[in-house]
Amino acid sequence: MERLGQTFINNVSIMKSHVTKHAIYGTSIAISAIILATLLSSQYHYGDINFSNIITAQKNNFTLWILDGMPFIFAFWGQYVSSAMALQASTIVLDQTHELRNQTAALEYQIMHDATHDSLTNLPNRVLLRDRLDQAIHVALREQKNLAFFILDLDHFKEINDTLGHHSGDQVLKHVALRLQGVMRESDTLARLGGDEFAILLPLIKKRSHVQIVAKKIQNSFHSPFIVGDLNLDVQASIGIAISPEHGKDVDTIMQRADVAMYVAKQNNDGFAIYSRKLDKHSPKRLTLMSELRQAIENGYLVLHYQPKIDLKNNCVSGVEALVRWQHKTHGLIPPDDFIPLAERTGLIKQLFIWVAKAALVQAEQWHNDQLKIGVAINLSPSTLLDADLPDVITGLLASYNLPARYITFEITEGSIIKDPDLALKILTRLAEMGINISIDDFGTGYSSLAYLKKLPVSELKIDKSFIQDMLKNENDEVIVRSTIDLAHNMGLKVVAEGAEEKETVTHLKTLGCDIIQGYYYSKPLSGNDCTEWFDTHGRGDMNKELEKN
Repeated sequence: MERLGQTFINNVSIMKSHVTKHAIYGTSIAISAIILATLLSSQYHYGDINFSNIITAQKNNFTLWILDGMPFIFAFWGQYVSSAMALQASTIVLDQTHELRNQTAALEYQIMHDATHDSLTNLPNRVLLRDRLDQAIHVALREQKNLAFFILDLDHFKEINDTLGHHSGDQVLKHVALRLQGVMRESDTLARLGGDEFAILLPLIKKRSHVQIVAKKIQNSFHSPFIVGDLNLDVQASIGIAISPEHGKDVDTIMQRADVAMYVAKQNNDGFAIYSRKLDKHSPKRLTLMSELRQAIENGYLVLHYQPKIDLKNNCVSGVEALVRWQHKTHGLIPPDDFIPLAERTGLIKQLFIWVAKAALVQAEQWHNDQLKIGVAINLSPSTLLDADLPDVITGLLASYNLPARYITFEITEGSIIKDPDLALKILTRLAEMGINISIDDFGTGYSSLAYLKKLPVSELKIDKSFIQDMLKNENDEVIVRSTIDLAHNMGLKVVAEGAEEKETVTHLKTLGCDIIQGYYYSKPLSGNDCTEWFDTHGRGDMNKELEKN
């Protein structure tokens, strides 16, 4: 700013030191007036205009003396006006530049804040927490003191989301954040890791007993019910605690061991647990998976299985859903429910999604080269959906494979939409404009705003398998399935029923007008090669009908 101001001051000085057009105009007018007045005076007083009479008029006419000073007055006036205008212009530019710099600084601060804070609770997020924990560990080691790290997980929180909807769940999370903030000291850090998990960092502790006191205070903060609307909700938390340097001297180790302690506290209903080596026997597999997940993604220890989706109207395969598995060298084939939450917790979910997307596109491209025009559905986690970089990542992937975008479907959950509807709408719209299909997965298990749902560029709804599997025995489930099918068709959407395992269920779904079936009745998830053989067994000819119409 000082350099910019000095530049403008220099410009003003330059204008002051040079003749300006205003000074030239004024001086020219004054000189012209002097010449004209002198000629008129010579003619009027001496009867002729010649050099002698002009000199005499100049010597004897007092009025001409005054006019002779006018060029200097006009020259001064012109320079003064130009200098004043330059100063005024520089002042305006300086003011506008200062305002622009303030706006830019405020915008940069907001961007940095959003990148390091949770949008729901405004608490530090995992990124900022890891940075503070890393700094605190270094300080504690240097000063030979201890720090404590807490991980809190709300018990049975999923039931609140499933029963009351994600809006009510979000309100509970906000109340939890406020209560925990009341327990913390100014030097402590309270963060939200994601979902219903919170973390607390106590940078310096004098005694181990102080950790237990803080844990008791946290438990006490949950004693009063949480009021959401007209309901009083009893919410409790399981707390896992790790102490550095006793339990680890780096961020990943401390977070993993606090998580192990939390897992044990949840299993034993103890409220809280402090990590010790003997706790590892309660979850050796879990601890191993957390430490090896990144290596599994980077080295390709994951595999994709594909479950066919059957179009009931055309009696053909309309596509497959790609389902990731982990081929672990010790534990064998691990299902996604055992490691996807770990990917969310450790921040690896984006890397996992990119791996799944690449592998699915490779397989789909191979099928297309073999004249199998099969679409592939890929699941998007909430954090992946709300990643502003997602459309650009997908654009890059599509450019790498010879597969039209219309053969790709992204499956999202209701909860991932409700978390940030505006951002979700923006990203989904960009994906739809690329030609990608959008499906809402597990429909009916979360909170959905129909007014907002109709704004989304969605092409299908997938009814959750919990309703499908019990619909023949439970009248309420049958009503939900029937209503969902009618709702979707009225909105111009297709309906996919997943989890169909019996012939009677498939027959009834067809009677209700369901469009697509996915379940063990037709096929379990298969590896790429096995899925190709399944296509061959069930006939290649019919499976291209539906997609070739698009």
